[in-house]
Amino acid sequence: QVQLVESGGGLVQAGGSLRLSCAASERTGSSSYAMGWFRQAPGKERELVASIRWSTGATYYKDSLKGRFTVSRDRAANTVYLQMNSLKPEDTAVYYCARQWNPITSTMSARDRYTVWGQGTQVTVSS
Repeated sequence: QVQLVESGGGLVQAGGSLRLSCAASERTGSSSYAMGWFRQAPGKERELVASIRWSTGATYYKDSLKGRFTVSRDRAANTVYLQMNSLKPEDTAVYYCARQWNPITSTMSARDRYTVWGQGTQVTVSS
C-alpha cells in the first residue's frame, strides 16, 4: 500500500511562512484520487485544511484559510504541497496529508473518505 511522508514542519514566528510537502512512496495506475491536508491541534478534532484533486488540480479550502494557505501538486515528483503564509499561533497543530480514492466534489472535505494517512508533521507558530 502506498505510504505518505510529510515534511517541512517546524517552529516559525507569527507572520512567517512554511511549506509542507507530502511525498507518496509509489505511483498508482489510476489518478482518480484526491490529496488532502488536515491538521489537529491538542484537544481538538482533526480538520481539513485543503485538498486537491490529483487529475485536474481542482482545489478545496477551509473557508477561514482561503488566501493564506495554498495547496498544489507536482505530478512528476508525486508530491503535494501546502504553502502556509501569514501564520498565526492558532495554526499550531500536527499537519497530516491523506489520500481519498475516487473523490467527488461533495466528498473532498469528508475526513472519513480519506483512507491513507501520513504520520504527520508538527507546525508550531510562536507569538
